[in-house]
Amino acid sequence: MSTIDKNLTSFIEVAADSDFSIHNLPYGIFSDTKTQAKADNRRAGVAVGEYVLDLSVLESAGLLDLAGGPYFNQPTLNAFIDSGRDNWQKARATIQTLLSDADSTLRDDTELQKKALFKQADVTMHLPVHVPGFTDFYSSKEHATNVGTMFRDPNNALLPNWTEMPVGYNGRASTVVVSGTDIVRPSGQLKPNADERPIFSPCKRLDFELETAFVVGKGNQLGQPIAVDEAFEHIFGMVLLNDWSARDIQKWEYVPLGPFNAKTFASEVSPWIVTMEALAPFKTSCPTQEPKPLAYLNETATDTSFDINLSVELLPENAESATVVCETNFKYMYWSMAQQLTHHTITGCKVEVGDMMGSGTISGPTPDAYGSMLEIAWNATKPVTLAGGETRSFIEDGDTVIMKGYSEKDGVRVGFGEVRGKVLPALSFDFDH
Repeated sequence: MSTIDKNLTSFIEVAADSDFSIHNLPYGIFSDTKTQAKADNRRAGVAVGEYVLDLSVLESAGLLDLAGGPYFNQPTLNAFIDSGRDNWQKARATIQTLLSDADSTLRDDTELQKKALFKQADVTMHLPVHVPGFTDFYSSKEHATNVGTMFRDPNNALLPNWTEMPVGYNGRASTVVVSGTDIVRPSGQLKPNADERPIFSPCKRLDFELETAFVVGKGNQLGQPIAVDEAFEHIFGMVLLNDWSARDIQKWEYVPLGPFNAKTFASEVSPWIVTMEALAPFKTSCPTQEPKPLAYLNETATDTSFDINLSVELLPENAESATVVCETNFKYMYWSMAQQLTHHTITGCKVEVGDMMGSGTISGPTPDAYGSMLEIAWNATKPVTLAGGETRSFIEDGDTVIMKGYSEKDGVRVGFGEVRGKVLPALSFDFDH
């Protein structure tokens, strides 16, 4: 486990509760608001305190010289990620040095600072990577048990395969969107009455799913699985993920092939990718896996999960304040990211740099730690009262869902910022014309 250098401090003032300390330095793609109208000036940056450090400026100044570059005056991070772990490590070490209060290169160069530092409030964040493929897993035992209890036999809530493999499905990469994107309520087929034909209608049970996703940093060859003990070598970092879900559309469509339109309309991610190097000090163990996984999923290391605090807030339109409806932790996940990636490739499936793989809804062992409204309001039987007095069983038009996440240890905080999305009314359809 990596240790934290508590003596490492930045010359840029960073609040103690900031997600973006010098120990973090997550990567993102931004454009500065003042010049965005003139041209699409997307490029790479890292977050530090309330600022974005423009990596393309450092690169052009010769301060960030990486093998095979340049990489950072580009609209996605894919080329940099694809350049390999040696460059990841060199870039991180160089950026930390340049931001350190012990190094004068950037600290004492006010002209360079003017070119390279932007207030986060003055920039627009974009999707950080081109996403070739998106996969969603179902790896929280608490979540799977809750759903199985609600809709199947409470005494056999988990299907027989659940404890044998990381269950998942391939989703739509084209609708992975960045935080701040408004979400149009989806419409589709619903079947409110079991004895009648389905109807076409806006979704009436729109839900969030509190997840994280990992970003693939190194692909594999078709037909060549990734070994479980080598899987983390193929993971660049993590983002927060709200994998929006239309529960009533899914209920009618998912048999026999699983989720389809209920999960294709939006998967919303936080704009900053927190690297695995930054998260290394917060490693922890997964829950006990029983039965012991088959050999190809059996990890040698015991610290393959991460202690990441997660929360969800619900903000109705025109409300004065948001209500925290969930507080949980990534460490509850039954299957690790390494096991997920290995299982995904065990048949020889090819994964690519930039692929995102969702954890599945992250629920904890108590009701205040459930990671979806389906569970929190227990299938609409226990509505939640919000700060302003309104109640919710599912997400209504005008509601904004805000997810946050951070790790903290020995006074050092490494966070993800947030993923935030507002729900807009469904589109109107006139099928007679």
